[in-house]
Amino acid sequence: MTASRKRLTAAGYEEGKNLKWQYQSAQGNTGTAAQIARKFVGDKSDVIVAIATPSAQAVAAATKDIPLVFSAVTDPVAAKLVPSMAASGTNITGVSDALELGKQIELIKRVAPNAKRVGMVFNPGEANSVVVLEQLRKLLPEHGMSLVDAAAPRSVDVGSAARSLIGKVDVFYTSTDNNVVSAYEALVKVGMDAKIPLIAADTDSVGRGAVAAYGMDYKALGVQTGQMVVRILKGEKPGAIAPETSNKLELHVNPGAAPEAGRHAVRRTRQGRFQGRPVTTTRTRPADAGHGGCFPFERPPGFLPQRYPPCPSTPCSGRWRSA
Repeated sequence: MTASRKRLTAAGYEEGKNLKWQYQSAQGNTGTAAQIARKFVGDKSDVIVAIATPSAQAVAAATKDIPLVFSAVTDPVAAKLVPSMAASGTNITGVSDALELGKQIELIKRVAPNAKRVGMVFNPGEANSVVVLEQLRKLLPEHGMSLVDAAAPRSVDVGSAARSLIGKVDVFYTSTDNNVVSAYEALVKVGMDAKIPLIAADTDSVGRGAVAAYGMDYKALGVQTGQMVVRILKGEKPGAIAPETSNKLELHVNPGAAPEAGRHAVRRTRQGRFQGRPVTTTRTRPADAGHGGCFPFERPPGFLPQRYPPCPSTPCSGRWRSA
């Protein structure tokens, strides 16, 4: 939301002058999302921005009149927010964070080249997760792999669902499923204990323990969402604005999180570009490190990684600087 807010400011909408801004988080709870949606509708908001599928569905159910701009919704059609990716003629438009799954499969193969069974924990009640699951089920056999899934209807179910896949999968893949993302540490613990690498679609998950992620630049997505809000505030009808997607993607890798078997592949991936995209390395300090040399670090886009100086603690393999 910060990026969207900055875009509004740049367009001349300033809080306290000509803009009243309210922000509330449902914390992944659909009941709370519905309450927040009703409040915003009762406040007679000029525009409501809803981040992620459950929140967008809650707002869509609460109003057919107030403009709704969804953001970071993987499949707005499957979520029944819009009938297609053309201008809807309704009060709804927005920005999707749908990813090309072929690139996700390529990353899985780079990190775990011998993997045959891909495990996925998902919320069966979340439309975007079900869409990704079914697409992967069709695509993975074309690459010599199969999908093994486990349902986690609630955030508290994520850990147990992941444990049910131990011995059945070679690698975990996580989409932007809200339940899974909210309880990611539970999944990371299972992966670390069982030495199963985690590949993610959400780049923030790398800082939380995933080995690698090829996903949206959510700051750019926020700017894109903010621009859509500006257009509506300036008089355009949301139903006349076609939903959009973003093609600004980032690769983040965290070699320190990789089980030994997958570390070599991760090192090769981080050394350059992935399908023409700059690599961003997120490094976390090992528990046994006796120095302060390893820390979460994000490079500016377009910079290639260079080593300096080698980190004295294993499994660390170096700090990074821009070229």
